Amino acid sequence: MKGYTKKIFIVAGEPSGDLHGGKLIKALKIISPNTTFLGHGGDYMEKAGMTIIEHINNISVMGFYEVLKHLPKILQLLKRTKKIILDLQPDHVILIDYPGFNLRLAKHLSGSNIPITYFILPQAWAWKPKRVNDLKKFVDHNLSIFPFEKRWYESRGLIVDYVGHPFVERIHLNESFKDIYKRHNINSDFPTLVLLPGSRQQEIDKHWPIFLDTVKKLKRDFPQIQIVVGKAKGTKITNIPIDFKIEPDSNKAILIGTAAIVASGTATLECAISSLPMVVCYKFSLFSWWIVKLFVKIKYSSIVNLIGKKEIVPELIQSDMTPKNIVEKLTPLLNPNSNHRKTMVLQLKKIKKNLGQPGVYERAASSIITKAFYDDKKKHIF
Repeated sequence: MKGYTKKIFIVAGEPSGDLHGGKLIKALKIISPNTTFLGHGGDYMEKAGMTIIEHINNISVMGFYEVLKHLPKILQLLKRTKKIILDLQPDHVILIDYPGFNLRLAKHLSGSNIPITYFILPQAWAWKPKRVNDLKKFVDHNLSIFPFEKRWYESRGLIVDYVGHPFVERIHLNESFKDIYKRHNINSDFPTLVLLPGSRQQEIDKHWPIFLDTVKKLKRDFPQIQIVVGKAKGTKITNIPIDFKIEPDSNKAILIGTAAIVASGTATLECAISSLPMVVCYKFSLFSWWIVKLFVKIKYSSIVNLIGKKEIVPELIQSDMTPKNIVEKLTPLLNPNSNHRKTMVLQLKKIKKNLGQPGVYERAASSIITKAFYDDKKKHIF
């Protein structure tokens, strides 16, 4: 079918999914240039060439209470997405993370004869293990980013391709380490603390006041400490002290840090990749915390500790997330000569080695095209 234009519908509902989706689209275009992309995503996916139907700014919700509050809107979008896909009849659907929505969408598309790939699988090993059954029934092709995850899923009968974690990719910054330092007027003689309060507004609203109080306490022992805030695009942070440096690119903020206070999530892995010592924190709404305690059955909150199978970085969750506790855990990490800091750096380097080699998006794209497109139902020619 020479000259046939292929259509791929992609769904990403969160900032991290948008980033990965953008890079995956670029990798798919190299292998299959005669392809068009449309779906739900954000600025990265749009820049990569995808037509955005619903922007992630309108659909990114985290926390059980928050999801319930927005449930009518989510269900309406689910219904509309199903109709768009069935009307469009794309050659393929790619679902990226965002399991609460994407697994339901996969179920709704059951029987449509449209192949589905799931990239960045639901963390069923943490909670809702029955999701593996939905993946078996409704998804044709599964791509895993964690080595332990592949083993967990395959022990339960789901065939999974392990492609490595996207964060091992080499980051190409548009300015040097020296230029970043100069732009923020950072003095290398004094420690620099990176604050990463979260990528969602609801996370920032809960974490930021505690971060501010922590810095106030910290300055008693480190009066010359420098603060760099990694501010996610599309979020608002109020009451920012005049001496705080704002950096919209979290990778650049991490690059110049001595240590970090990080909201539990993908940012913890970003810090690990750069061997930046950290204290991991998170505060849920009371309802969400009750659900977490009831259903989540894993020992650690941070993916860094889950991969390492031990507490490599301290975790301060819910009531433990206090300025006093954060300062206590953070203080030895700001001392470049402390054994505690040196040990953590070595362990973070080991975590990075366990995440695979660069070329993740290329491997994912190749797997999608060679396995998902050449099935018995729909033989697509590339």
